[in-house]
Amino acid sequence: MSVGSFQLNGGWIEVIAGVMFSGKSEELMRRVRRSLIAKKRVQVFKSHLDDRYTGVYAVGSHDGRIIDAIPVDSAEQIALRLDPQAQVVAIDEVQFLDPGVIPLVNTLAERGRRVILAGTDIDFRGEPFGPMGALMCVAEFVDKLHAICVLCGAPATRNQRLIDGRPAR
Repeated sequence: MSVGSFQLNGGWIEVIAGVMFSGKSEELMRRVRRSLIAKKRVQVFKSHLDDRYTGVYAVGSHDGRIIDAIPVDSAEQIALRLDPQAQVVAIDEVQFLDPGVIPLVNTLAERGRRVILAGTDIDFRGEPFGPMGALMCVAEFVDKLHAICVLCGAPATRNQRLIDGRPAR
């Protein structure tokens, strides 16, 4: 018999990982919308470094959908702004946060909350990006998404960093 936070008190961690343009934010927003339909109290955070599409006060997807979010730059800021009544806590662009996010989300799950995280799991070199590797290890559920290569149409599993419009080494 396995014992974990999911079995004991109803809380768990979900990670949506993948490369850029793979649909991570879109999937996070889908899960948030479904939680709202289920009448759950939801709080959404995002890295203040992401101001694409909608600015820093919303999570936006490439297809134009948006959902309000609280911009943060650390796990401590999430803890300070956390709604004590929130049943679902979602964090987009989690790869930009500090390693303190790992114990924070573990504590949230241990206290019965559903935690939904989305972020880029590896950088353009193929190295783990920020806390994503550790978060994928502690999560009860991990979904790894892929983009589509614009050159050959195959699944894209790596990011391409451009410097002045040219691929980085």
